[in-house]
Amino acid sequence: MTVDDPVQTAPEMEVLGDLGRKAQVIVPLLVLVCAVIWGVDGVVGAVYGAALILVNFFIAAKLISTFARTLPLLWGMVMFGYLLRLGVLFAAVYPIRNETWISVPALGVTMIVTHLGLLIWEIRYVSLSLAYPGLNPKLKSR
Repeated sequence: MTVDDPVQTAPEMEVLGDLGRKAQVIVPLLVLVCAVIWGVDGVVGAVYGAALILVNFFIAAKLISTFARTLPLLWGMVMFGYLLRLGVLFAAVYPIRNETWISVPALGVTMIVTHLGLLIWEIRYVSLSLAYPGLNPKLKSR
């Protein structure tokens, strides 16, 4: 890919990178809390849940940045991509729901806290201006 490639320089990918940096703070804390509460099974659940959410964010950003050139395709991909990503999360969690090596409560708590926590944290840094799509340049360096 070249630097001028819109998929590589898309604001969605910039926000995804920022979410990844914030995940480096949240995920270890969640793993530690789950380790204290649920032990090793909690650690497995927390790591698996965080990985699922981060992959979910990556797929969303990639789909949006790929189909952003054509508005009807973008609308369809946002709507059906959401359903597809929910299906992927279901397919990843359903088969392991009764396994003894993973704590399902830790998995659920981690998925919810990671997903909502990262999105709420990111709201402050996203620019709602067409002049600066992606991250707000005034808050970007923080």
